[in-house]
Amino acid sequence: MINEHYGLSKFPENISEAMAYVPFQMNNAKTYTAAQGFSAGTMFPSLNKPFYGSKCGGTND
Repeated sequence: MINEHYGLSKFPENISEAMAYVPFQMNNAKTYTAAQGFSAGTMFPSLNKPFYGSKCGGTND
């Protein structure tokens, strides 16, 4: 939709390995309340990706 509406790509033209890129959020994206967003570190549930370390099968915490 971003590309169709604004003529923009989700990602930069020249992407690089090992660089994080976050696509634009849609206008109707779900959001947390201010308190939930502050706690999660993001207002968008789709971007809330907590790191659990060894709880996910890894050996590091």
